[in-house]
Amino acid sequence: MTAGDGFAARLRGFGPVDIIALVAIVLAPMVTVGGVAVPFGALLVLLWARWSHTPLPELGYGRPKSWITSLAIGLAIGVPFKFLMKAVVMPLFGADPINRTYHYLAGNTSILPAAIWMMLVAGFGEETVFRGYLFERLGKLIGARPGAKATILLVTSALFALAHYPDQGVAGSEQATFTGLVFGTIFLVTGQIWIPMIAHAAFDLTALALIYGNFESSVAHWIFK
Repeated sequence: MTAGDGFAARLRGFGPVDIIALVAIVLAPMVTVGGVAVPFGALLVLLWARWSHTPLPELGYGRPKSWITSLAIGLAIGVPFKFLMKAVVMPLFGADPINRTYHYLAGNTSILPAAIWMMLVAGFGEETVFRGYLFERLGKLIGARPGAKATILLVTSALFALAHYPDQGVAGSEQATFTGLVFGTIFLVTGQIWIPMIAHAAFDLTALALIYGNFESSVAHWIFK
């Protein structure tokens, strides 16, 4: 065994080296550098995969049967899912119809390109970390039986929710719980990252459109006046 093989084994082995890598990845899925969003966690995942000799398909990065079909399905899930969350689910939880954290984006054309980039980066970065990477790690740790898969889905959704608490509070965590469960289920069913990644980006871009156009409150009151 070469030194490189030994390091790769430690990165996969749930020892101190792998645990440090896992914590670093989960705690920093996305950072902002000079006002530009950077998918730091996802880049660390890809670096981890390279150094640990983990094939990318094990993280969901296998080639889809059809890129066009994956894109269409992702969009068909992500856009209406956001409207469902905004008009039905979140009002049932008593959420503020206005996302106060990101309300500064309303009508703010100057920052719109950076905001669009952030939404795209979130789809790539968060899905790579919370679905691709964590599903692989937890799957190796507790197995792939139905009960284990259900546990992985719940744990990753909880972590995804916690990641949204610091900047979006309870409402953001509640929404992230639902999105984590949905995107995680898609990942479990398909075994690939592309559809949840596209759906995630479409969800966030739809949210941005609602905020930018100042439509949040009206959509939130479509059903519950």
